Amino acid sequence: MSEKTFSDAELRERLTPEQYAVTQQAGTEGAFTGVYWDCHDTGTYRCVVCDTALFDSATKYESGTGWPSFFQAVDDDAVDVRSDTSHGMARTEAVCATCGAHLGHVFDDGPAPTGSRFCMNSASLRLDRDDAE
Repeated sequence: MSEKTFSDAELRERLTPEQYAVTQQAGTEGAFTGVYWDCHDTGTYRCVVCDTALFDSATKYESGTGWPSFFQAVDDDAVDVRSDTSHGMARTEAVCATCGAHLGHVFDDGPAPTGSRFCMNSASLRLDRDDAE
């Protein structure tokens, strides 16, 4: 998918400093500090930068890590993955396929049926809650 671009000035105006640091500078919020790590509301988690649907709350689970974790994206084209060797570690970075915003990392220790753990930063997400709530 091609990346949607926004000017740096627009992003700095629209995003909080934490959202900017996470999505644009591959930052990480502290464990157990984000708004969604312990959220059990139903709905669709969207990219805070471009509003693309990324994860359904039905795929969210308690990983015990302190970050919102999902076992799959809404579809195969929503989230791109790439190698991340920063901080002396070999990890798989997850980014929004539409705008390239850093979301978090993907690990292979998740539950069935995928075995994946999309360990995301709350600061990169916006929950579009179901109306029934």
